[in-house]
Amino acid sequence: MRRSDQRRDAVFASYQRDVTGRPLEDLIADARPLTRELAEGVDAEREELDETIAAYAKGWTVDRIAPLDLNVMRVALYEIEHELAPVEVAIDEAVEIAKEYCGADAPKFINGILGAIVREREPAQ
Repeated sequence: MRRSDQRRDAVFASYQRDVTGRPLEDLIADARPLTRELAEGVDAEREELDETIAAYAKGWTVDRIAPLDLNVMRVALYEIEHELAPVEVAIDEAVEIAKEYCGADAPKFINGILGAIVREREPAQ
């Protein structure tokens, strides 16, 4: 299974946990290693990830962001913060997932927030 498929599966597991309240462990019981790592990592760091996203989502509170969009950003941000993929790859994958599964405005919204986070964190050159 490709890494991009495992990222998508981690997004969906986190999303399903939020929407249905099912235990994450049940949702990822048969998951591949990367899916499991991402979903468990997002779950463990949910509060910190949400605080970071909220800080860059100008005019939006986390509870106003569509649950699927939010989980796309959580997974990408977790990957970026833990250097599990190059920044460009994590953002590109997030945008591609959003293009396929989220609303029409989601890819631009997600790209904007993740891009702003990364730009601010990059050392000045």
